[in-house]
Amino acid sequence: MQFWEVISDEHGINNQGSYHGDSAVQLERINVYFNEAHSHKYVPRAVLVDLEPGTMDSLRSSSIGPLFRPDSFIHGNSGAGNNWAKGHYTEGAELIESVMDVVRTESESCDCLQGFQLVHSLGGGTGSGMGTLLINKIREEYPDRIMNTFSIMPSPKVSDTVVEPYNAILSIHQLIENTDETFCIDNEALYDICFRTLKLTTPTYGDLNHLVSMTMSGVTTSLRFPGQLNADLRKLAVNMVPFPRLHFFMTGCAPLTSRRSQQYKALTVPELTQQMFDARTMMTACDPHHGRYLTVAGIFRGQMSTKEVDEQMLSVQSKNSAYFVEWIPNNVKVAVCDIPPRGLKLASTFIGNNTAIQEIFRRIADQFSAMYRRKAFLHWYTGEGEDDVNR
Repeated sequence: MQFWEVISDEHGINNQGSYHGDSAVQLERINVYFNEAHSHKYVPRAVLVDLEPGTMDSLRSSSIGPLFRPDSFIHGNSGAGNNWAKGHYTEGAELIESVMDVVRTESESCDCLQGFQLVHSLGGGTGSGMGTLLINKIREEYPDRIMNTFSIMPSPKVSDTVVEPYNAILSIHQLIENTDETFCIDNEALYDICFRTLKLTTPTYGDLNHLVSMTMSGVTTSLRFPGQLNADLRKLAVNMVPFPRLHFFMTGCAPLTSRRSQQYKALTVPELTQQMFDARTMMTACDPHHGRYLTVAGIFRGQMSTKEVDEQMLSVQSKNSAYFVEWIPNNVKVAVCDIPPRGLKLASTFIGNNTAIQEIFRRIADQFSAMYRRKAFLHWYTGEGEDDVNR
């Protein structure tokens, strides 16, 4: 939700959907994420789904609620009870056709549909189970469109429920086969950033979501504003994915700021570049120095010299050449967008396809194995018709 708040603000759209910005660039590619309705009102191209009504009710009544079309909110009544099988096979399966109807309506209003962006968590039941069911259904109906996900990986440090490893493993299996680009955002890393870098003593979900929305805003900059590189989902996939199954990216952004602080030192391009590649600014709890980069995309925002950005990125690459595979030439791409995020002069976002991403999968697999060995909580899944866990 904070993602929509951030990009509405960047494009000069208020909570009622009216434009109050000051730059033609804000409107130039506004149709990527917004439909223009009657009387110049802009409405997000979004479908908001949950298996229980509570979250949707609180969204509707929030300050940003009036921005969305009423039929964009779709919810069940019973919830998924943190159970992947309920989200995928029973409760989710009952709701999926209603969701697909709204997806079709949104798709039909597009001039040139390029793909879909799904934001979901892999720890609960709805985001993981129903999220992957929705991916499957969209893949069946739109096989040649790009499927792009922002997937929140679970962590014991920020845990809602003991069965998160089961839900995550069942989802990752689906993401490998059915998505084209998955941006891995890791609750463990977000928690560490809040704790160590931002010095927040008791980080809330609001603080974690602020970091996620900053990253999502940065990653989608090239789609939303005029630019030369990675200007659409397919080009990003071509530049970032050397083999179809290796499409799990680590993300990061600089400078890292907490949602409450507005005062910080303006960074230079060399400082931004250095911070971007720092493991401590990554939104994934794995150290890129434990692996090698297959591909990298850097998105720089603000008034800066493209030449300086290119030189800095080249310098990082030459100093750390051991961490970049040599069999993909020109594997670092850079985009520069003139419009910085709110409250900053310069900022950058990092997207890396690094073999160290396996550390996240290994961590979740180890947690899964520890529980599965004892057959812990399996009856919750088999009772809903999930046999995959037993294979």
